[in-house]
Amino acid sequence: MTGWDVLNNIIQSFPFIVTALFLIAALVFAVIFIIGFSRHGVDFVRHGFRQNLFNELVDKLATKEDIAKLDAKLDSEISGLKTEMGSMKAELATIKVNHFGHLKNYLGVLNGILLDKGIIDNENRARLDNELRGM
Repeated sequence: MTGWDVLNNIIQSFPFIVTALFLIAALVFAVIFIIGFSRHGVDFVRHGFRQNLFNELVDKLATKEDIAKLDAKLDSEISGLKTEMGSMKAELATIKVNHFGHLKNYLGVLNGILLDKGIIDNENRARLDNELRGM
């Protein structure tokens, strides 16, 4: 009697459903082994899926130190942006004052030219000058 005969006698002693369940389980384990071995090689035989999957997950997760570094970097960036915004507001105010002053000077000169050319009289020039002083 060979080993196959012994195996055949054992399998025939089980009911059909139990034999089918053993066959399905064996196929599932074979597929899992083929997939695991093709992805991880001999490491799969030693450690299975868990160790490699666990290492990949740990590598992807941020530690508390990483989060603290990111928080500090964000705080410094925000404070730098606040400083830049303050300087930009000051520069904008300076530009407004300078341009408005230049405009008032230009209009004053224009009033003088219009008076010299005889287009406006002294009364109209005085009104325009008063308007410019009021701005």
